[in-house]
Amino acid sequence: MVSMSLMRIVSPCWKPSVEGENSSNGGDAAGRAEGLLWYKDSGQHVNGEFSMAVIQANNLLEDYSQLESGPLSSVDPGPQGTFVGVYDGHGGPEAARFVNERLFENIKTIHGAEFTSENNGMSADVINKAFLATEEEFLSLVKNQWLHKPQIASVGACCLVGVVCSGVLYIANAGDSRAVLGRLERAIKEIKAVQLSYEHNASIESVREELHSLHPDDPHIVVLKNKVWRVKGLIQVSRSIGDAYLKRAEYNREPLLAKFRLPEPFNTPILKAEPTILVQKLYPEDQFLIFASDGLWEHLSNQEAVDFVHSCPRNGVARKLVKAALREAAKKREMRYSDLKKIDRGVRRHFHDDITVVVLFLDSNLVSRSSSRGPLISIKGGYGVSGNGNT
Repeated sequence: MVSMSLMRIVSPCWKPSVEGENSSNGGDAAGRAEGLLWYKDSGQHVNGEFSMAVIQANNLLEDYSQLESGPLSSVDPGPQGTFVGVYDGHGGPEAARFVNERLFENIKTIHGAEFTSENNGMSADVINKAFLATEEEFLSLVKNQWLHKPQIASVGACCLVGVVCSGVLYIANAGDSRAVLGRLERAIKEIKAVQLSYEHNASIESVREELHSLHPDDPHIVVLKNKVWRVKGLIQVSRSIGDAYLKRAEYNREPLLAKFRLPEPFNTPILKAEPTILVQKLYPEDQFLIFASDGLWEHLSNQEAVDFVHSCPRNGVARKLVKAALREAAKKREMRYSDLKKIDRGVRRHFHDDITVVVLFLDSNLVSRSSSRGPLISIKGGYGVSGNGNT
């Protein structure tokens, strides 16, 4: 898996921006020294604070981290929004990179956003159209590169997006990453975990049922292989951006590698790119949001993650959350955490998946004040290029 995370803070939510570039001073080199690919211990956004961390378990051939900041170009004073994206790639880095570059731009510029007054142009429809537009753009790239780079047809990315705009939260998910809210239950004075997205993973019965309903004439739409449910016996996720070989039959042939080719043709796309979207108002009781790839949730429950964030200082909490997950991974293998850290990344893939975590703390005063003006920054987490990795 190729994990990538992205946070952008813009004003207004959908307007184009011009961003300069500066080098990161939020834990770049120190992060790699700790075994993390990238981390940002703390930072300000228009609705509160955030913490980010990324760890790569595959062979790391390339990485980057970048902090961009700069003024917006010719925008009117108005409400600001916070955008968070976690893109977990499989089969290669191309889809995750592409989504990183295009999805946010499409959300800002999708046709109709500029004419929608509700919530300052942001809506579930705008986000849905942006996902589908990004999908079409990537499939066009696949078509253009098919003859000289056929493997790109087997590359995809799970995409989890969060948008906070005008006191409203939008969560869009296609794949198996997850967003969880930490909410204060005042009556019992405890922080409760509220899952805001659900995974499109064939291991979940409802996902298998959906696949069967969408493909009633295909008894092998999901196959139990080595005790793991997979779509067509190939991939666990049922939604993604990319994976052209399971969406367009024209790629179900040579020169695509034989392991990706299906024995029978298909007439309708097997996977979907359309996200499931949740829209809800934020309340003062809503304390923070955790966005993370499936690598975190394999080892920590929703409530365990929420309790951990609530009990730790904000500074560096994402990094500490990754460490907590790795400790659990080591415990499951009956080994010490210190020994797990010594294992080469190329081998550690057998012990734990890549993990990307973004923790977004919410200041209820800033969330409710739609005209508040905060820092105008764009922060990208790191990603690695792996030589393998199917979901």
